[in-house]
Amino acid sequence: MKILAIQNRMGIGDTVIFLPFIKAISKKFGAPVSLLVKENSKANEFLNQTNYIDEIIHLERDNKINQKHDGFKGFFKLVSDIKKYNFDKVFIFNSSLRYNLISRLAGIKEIFQYPLFEKQNQHITEPAKAIIKKYLGIEIIDNPEIQIDNSLVKKTAVNFNINNDELNVLLGVGGSGPTKRIPSKTFLDVMEKLEAFKKCRFFLATGKNEDEQKVLSELYNTKFKEKCVTLDNLSIREILPIIKNCNVAICNDTSFSHLSSALGIKTITLMADTPLIYGSYNTNMYPIIPDGEITVSHNTRGKDKINPDKIYEKLLSIIN
Repeated sequence: MKILAIQNRMGIGDTVIFLPFIKAISKKFGAPVSLLVKENSKANEFLNQTNYIDEIIHLERDNKINQKHDGFKGFFKLVSDIKKYNFDKVFIFNSSLRYNLISRLAGIKEIFQYPLFEKQNQHITEPAKAIIKKYLGIEIIDNPEIQIDNSLVKKTAVNFNINNDELNVLLGVGGSGPTKRIPSKTFLDVMEKLEAFKKCRFFLATGKNEDEQKVLSELYNTKFKEKCVTLDNLSIREILPIIKNCNVAICNDTSFSHLSSALGIKTITLMADTPLIYGSYNTNMYPIIPDGEITVSHNTRGKDKINPDKIYEKLLSIIN
């Protein structure tokens, strides 16, 4: 049996959030599931060892630039691209008529989808839970799971001299937007407190844009330099086994918070300007919100009100 899941949201985080639904489908039918996802999901880098995932097919479609699967011609190119796989079933995690018609023209006999034309103000996971419940009779309560070979984790520990006697901490200090990036002084305060508590090693994860690199430099070029390992020159595939060797993670709302929690690492998520669900959907996530707020969403803009004392206290409660 060949099964396709279509998840057309952008980015790593949204792909990770949907993994419990993909896993449930795979378990129900006893077959790995192929994914149609956008290239910026980077799914091929972090799901290549996960046994409930089959093919990763890239959806080349963007609202800003014309790509292979955009427009009228792109519609039929996508039909052709999907048809060659001979899928038996498809689960469409959106309300788009476009993907319904594409699936039908690609010859897929069984189509399971969100209710059509209900995209506006749609909750990120509730419709997915609903179709899995409706069509498979399964209540989804699992965390997302990214699998990784244990021998690779052990080999990476040796290569990076990761010592179990130290507290190994992933610091996800990057972020896709400036309002999500917590100032370096907040992280430095936490690092100071942790180092006074126990000998530590800090793995700094961020992207390559100028602002992220500035934060990275502000953390690395300090007295903690000898205790820090920068990860910005590594691929996600190379970073995963490093994350798996960490005891805990402290991350902005960034791809690394999703990856680390899905790898089973207790992850403190610093939620400054994004709906809280993105930092709380996994039981391995421990959200910290800005002082003075009772929740967080777009335009909260609370990056300067994330309290380092609360991060430190939360971390102590996790490791103890």
